[in-house]
Amino acid sequence: MTKNIAVVAANGKAGQLIVKEAVGRGNSVTAFVRSENKTIADAAVVKDIMDLTAEDLAGFDAVVDAFGAWTSETLPQHSSTLAHLCDVLSNTDTRLLVVGGAGSLFVNPEHTLTVSETLDFPDAFKPLASAMAKALAELRTRDDVKWTYVSPAGDFQAEGERTGEYLLGGEELLLNERGESVISYADYAIAMVDEIESGDHVQQRIGVVRK
Repeated sequence: MTKNIAVVAANGKAGQLIVKEAVGRGNSVTAFVRSENKTIADAAVVKDIMDLTAEDLAGFDAVVDAFGAWTSETLPQHSSTLAHLCDVLSNTDTRLLVVGGAGSLFVNPEHTLTVSETLDFPDAFKPLASAMAKALAELRTRDDVKWTYVSPAGDFQAEGERTGEYLLGGEELLLNERGESVISYADYAIAMVDEIESGDHVQQRIGVVRK
């Protein structure tokens, strides 16, 4: 069944590929961007994420949050923007799917140790991982929103090839049969649109890795 999808922060690399994947399957897609639309979406709305209202997002089957922030000054926006989208979509039937991070995935069955807490996790990425983990923790408290948090593999490749295949996991870091934790943005986009079209992981975090 065709879905009516909104992609917020659609001009980013992940956002553009999610739009492309969704449009390619015949879904109706609206890109929400802060500047000129760089996607192939059917329609575009130029508006800052923090200015979006319930009226803006009314009528969509799913809203994809593809927001990203990378500097120390903007990292707190992972929490503030996600909280705003949750407030806008509170007590509606519209699903909220979040382009998440891998740092908060667990590496043990007891779920006491995350990827970002392991000894070989790069120091340069710890602030980003911490900010995204905080946003996820806050998201988990929202029982008024039909959210799904989609974590990529540890090696998330913007320019990686589209293989068309992936493995679906849950809270723990998933490795493929070659012992790799890697996925391209293009294959991640496939997983995201699959979840929109037929997934049922409401109020759950899922993870994806290249097959």
